Amino acid sequence: MDETALLWSRIQFAITNAFHYFYPPLSIGLGTFLVVVGALHLATRNAVWAQVSRFWTKVFGLTFAVGVATGIPMEFQFGTNWAAYSRYVGDIFGSALAAEGIFAFFLESGFFAVLLFGPGRVAPWFHYFSVVMVCLGAHFSAVWIVVANSWMQTPAGFQLVEGPAGPRAEVTDFWAMVFNPSSVVRLCHVLLGAWLAGACFVLSVSAWYLLRRKHLAFARAAMSVALVMAMVSSLLEFLAGDFSSRLVGDHQPAKFAALEGHWPAHAPADLVVLGWIDEAAGATRGIAIPGMTSWLQSGDSKTPLAGLSSIPPADRPPLQITFQSYHAMVAIGCALIGLCALGCFLGWRRKLFENRLVLWLFVASVLGPIAANELGWIAAEVGRQPWLVQGLMRTSDGGSTNLVGSQVIRSTGVFVLIYALLFAFFLYVMNDLIQHGPDAPDEVGPLTRLPKPLRDVLRRTKSTE
Repeated sequence: MDETALLWSRIQFAITNAFHYFYPPLSIGLGTFLVVVGALHLATRNAVWAQVSRFWTKVFGLTFAVGVATGIPMEFQFGTNWAAYSRYVGDIFGSALAAEGIFAFFLESGFFAVLLFGPGRVAPWFHYFSVVMVCLGAHFSAVWIVVANSWMQTPAGFQLVEGPAGPRAEVTDFWAMVFNPSSVVRLCHVLLGAWLAGACFVLSVSAWYLLRRKHLAFARAAMSVALVMAMVSSLLEFLAGDFSSRLVGDHQPAKFAALEGHWPAHAPADLVVLGWIDEAAGATRGIAIPGMTSWLQSGDSKTPLAGLSSIPPADRPPLQITFQSYHAMVAIGCALIGLCALGCFLGWRRKLFENRLVLWLFVASVLGPIAANELGWIAAEVGRQPWLVQGLMRTSDGGSTNLVGSQVIRSTGVFVLIYALLFAFFLYVMNDLIQHGPDAPDEVGPLTRLPKPLRDVLRRTKSTE
């Protein structure tokens, strides 16, 4: 594969993957939110929860559909642009992607129509069952994609077999492949980020309605649930991120050193709070807490860790983008924890829905998890370079040998155009849904069956409308 074709194949996959990854976290998070809201509706028979569920089901349907459409080209690229890689890992990826099709895609597609068109046509319990199944299918899809990607980071349960076209990885222990050293922790990290993205999406729209003094009962009810969901998922995400960082340190020392900006070959590692990597000087500049990274990794601030100086330059990932994307992700995560904690405090003091400054922050909060998810993906994938499969296959060896650069450049331009049009369509339809707002609720049932905090929310709403 010539250098131009390799470069543009990487650019093309990065563009299509980054665009696609905008949608699955929102779908997974919104699906989880719908499961919670649906349970509240079944438990209380209150029409507000039916109103919340109907509106966010429409948003979920749009997000899910665009996510499916944008994910298909990525799988084709494995054959068109990355033939050598596909041949090398075909046995691994084939089993994982087949499991996704069986356990996830058919589960989602089988109940998707019931989810969208079932209200009033099927029994309430069966409609709720369809919500749970679609949500479960979205989670299963994430499971098998993360398993496949985690195997690339920490390969396990395989052997190399020589073939006519060279060596290939063959599964020897399916469950060892599935539960490779990083899969469970990375899956938790991905799912919690998705729950946070969905919750912040709901918070953003709900806060917008409250600022505009529209659909108050709907917005307050949805915001109350989403705020708890965001608070819990953001705190758990912080813990999952800590476990993930330790795993990277144990299994991918070059990536870990790049993420932390740690240079000495064998010395305690500082925690860089804010800074940049000076590659020419072989140092990281900025504000740092001495020994904190070593303490987080091992419990002892004096524990020496391998640094970039001990890694040959050819085996180092691109340092600046890995370092900055990782630190930006962590900063956004900490900011979201702070915002959610502030929202919960104001909600406890019954001052949240009238605080316009905080509501505006929640309107903007939808961008936080989206950016953090993208930045986390960049840190994980760029940080693995120069390896496609850690320690086994380099990126430069995974391309299709019959491609020329001009072909990939033209197809990349086509992808950018199509995805730009698709994103414009998504924004147009989403804006139309939000501007229209939720449908009018049926007659609201008795508030006495609601949990007390949510009952107070709706009572205050009725007194102000």
